[in-house]
Amino acid sequence: MTQPQAIKLEQDIEKARRVLGQRNLVFVGLMGAGKSAIGRLVAQMLEVPFVDSDHEIERVSRMTIPELFVAYGEPEFRALEARVIKRLLKTGPRVLSTGGGAFMNDTTRGMVIANGLSVWLKADLDVLWTRVSKRDSRPLLKTANPKQTLSDLLDQRYPVYAKADVTVQSRDDDKDIIAAETVLALARLDSGQETVPIA
Repeated sequence: MTQPQAIKLEQDIEKARRVLGQRNLVFVGLMGAGKSAIGRLVAQMLEVPFVDSDHEIERVSRMTIPELFVAYGEPEFRALEARVIKRLLKTGPRVLSTGGGAFMNDTTRGMVIANGLSVWLKADLDVLWTRVSKRDSRPLLKTANPKQTLSDLLDQRYPVYAKADVTVQSRDDDKDIIAAETVLALARLDSGQETVPIA
C-alpha cells in the first residue's frame, strides 16, 4: 500500500468509526459470503471487538448449530438466534457476524435496523458454492441437490438482504481489499454521499 493509500484508509477508518458511533456493525449475507472473515478484519481496522452470533449461540446452548437444527428444528433455532442477537445488540460498538438466516427473521431484522448498521456481503452463486462445498457442516444444504438449494436460498434471500444499509461485493479477492471496501462504504455514509454498492 502506498503512503497516499494508507492515509486515505486511515481517513476512511475515522469516518467509519464516526458513522458507527456506539452501534454494532452487523454483517448479513448467505453462508460462504465471508461474514466472519471480513467482519474480523473490519473489527481490527475499527479497533472494536468482534463477535460471531453462531459461536455465541453454540456457547450459550452448549450445542453445535447442526445439533440444534436436528434437536429442535429451524423455527426453534431462529427463536434462540433472535434472543442471542437481541442481547448482543445492547452493547457496542462492535462488529457482529450473523448466520445466513438471521436477517430473514422479521424480529431480528427489525432489531438490527433499529440498533445497528448492517452490511450485506453479496456474493455470486459460484463463489458461494466453491466455499461452502468444502465443508459438510451446513444444515440447510443437507439435501439431494445442495447447489440447487443454495441457488434457491439466494433467490429467496437476496431481496431481503438488499434492505441492509450498505452492500459490499464479496468475491475471490484478497480479504483485506474487501474489508477496506467495507470501511470505504461506511465512510461514504459520513459524508452524506449516496450509498452505492461497491462492485
